Amino acid sequence: MLLEKELTAEIISGAIEVHRALGPGLLESAYQACLAQELTLRGIPFEQQKALPLEYKGVLLDCGYRLDFIVANKIVVELKTAEQIIAIHEAQLLTYLKLTRCKVGLLINFNVPVLKSGIKRLVL
Repeated sequence: MLLEKELTAEIISGAIEVHRALGPGLLESAYQACLAQELTLRGIPFEQQKALPLEYKGVLLDCGYRLDFIVANKIVVELKTAEQIIAIHEAQLLTYLKLTRCKVGLLINFNVPVLKSGIKRLVL
């Protein structure tokens, strides 16, 4: 079983492969479908569009939140196609990490000329 560091490296490598093939400017859903294919080809276990219930005062509430990806039940991956990553995107990922009890998250913005500049790794 791969560790978080190895998994994040594989996820980032897959995202770079997708970005090289497609470039910036598409909808988030296109990048999500292609990254899912890339993870599948690499044999990396993941769930896509996983429902994320919210627990409030002991009650589980279905508020419609969905994780773009949860990889190997360890890493939350949130995709964006924004002009730039802003503080609220990071706050959203940190909240997802707290709710899932995952320690590592990747925020990947495909709307950049070079994908390396659109990736943020957050750790709780």
